[in-house]
Amino acid sequence: MRKTAVYRNDLFLEHQPGYDHPESPERLRVIYRELDRDEIGSRFLYPGFDPASTETIALNHSQALIEKVASTAGHAHDFLDADTRTSEQSYAAALLAAGALVDAVSRLDRGEMDNAFCLVRPPGHHAERDRSMGFCLFNNVAIAAHWAVEKLGYRRVMIVDWDLHHGNGTQHSFYDSDSVLYCSTHQYPYYPGTGAIPETGSGAGEGYTVNVPLAGGQGDMEFACIFNELIIPVARRFRPELILVSAGFDIYDGDPLGAMKVTPAGFAYMTRALVNLAGEVCGGRMVVTLEGGYNLQGMKDGALAVLSGLCGERLSDDQPVFLERETAEKFEKSGRSSVHLPVVDQVLQVVKNYWDI
Repeated sequence: MRKTAVYRNDLFLEHQPGYDHPESPERLRVIYRELDRDEIGSRFLYPGFDPASTETIALNHSQALIEKVASTAGHAHDFLDADTRTSEQSYAAALLAAGALVDAVSRLDRGEMDNAFCLVRPPGHHAERDRSMGFCLFNNVAIAAHWAVEKLGYRRVMIVDWDLHHGNGTQHSFYDSDSVLYCSTHQYPYYPGTGAIPETGSGAGEGYTVNVPLAGGQGDMEFACIFNELIIPVARRFRPELILVSAGFDIYDGDPLGAMKVTPAGFAYMTRALVNLAGEVCGGRMVVTLEGGYNLQGMKDGALAVLSGLCGERLSDDQPVFLERETAEKFEKSGRSSVHLPVVDQVLQVVKNYWDI
């Protein structure tokens, strides 16, 4: 079994966007309750970690934004935009969320664990350099990527974003950089409206952004096809030294904000594919962070599927069988012979201008 670390803290439950807001603390509570079961929770490491400093947040965000979010501390309710609300502890939770990812990357770099899942709130991938938006205050995964490149000296970091919504903030953070390869699957056109196929990067970063916009209705086999035919082949050419994953469970079949059809088996497969890739190219270094997901059953089962994939074991007797050989073989064979996605052909036409795949 791999040494998988889980980053959790009750402060993440204190970010309270409002009783009617879909990004509620209960999203994490349902996962934390599973981890409190000894037969599950005892499998993982639980590192201590500190909030990110404002200097670390500034690796990705403007001083004006940091001060704006900081000004909400201690206020019962503030609005950073129409969808992005804060409460008294939101700023502290946002600093700690970014700190979790930075700590995970640093511990992986020192070889203290094999991989990690940061079960944090608020999410981050929509946050732009100078704007909080889409439920996100600071961009946790982008801050971690900057930390890896600028503080640890990594030359190649890959970010895989399977959230329902396109990670506009993450894309823009590295759009002109060849140090970070950003790959996103997302429902399109949908919030926030970015993530079209021609968005491939600029300058030195041209070709280092890969967008797979989907109409909706795609499930396990389609996502397996995308990973098998597109994401993994590009990653093998890039050869990342670290893999970061923005895991959104809003592609779950039944999520109220989306129209995807992914089941826990699909989440397990995507995780397993990336774990295998990490083992092949970067010594297993991989950090998953929580983004969206608004169906509580999907949050619980999806998170357990990811944790299964990370540690390489079924977590409990009553957990559905996500990693049985027959299931894995079915997904691994899901190429053009069984699933055909025209969008994959369209993206490949563009990607092949930059990558020999």
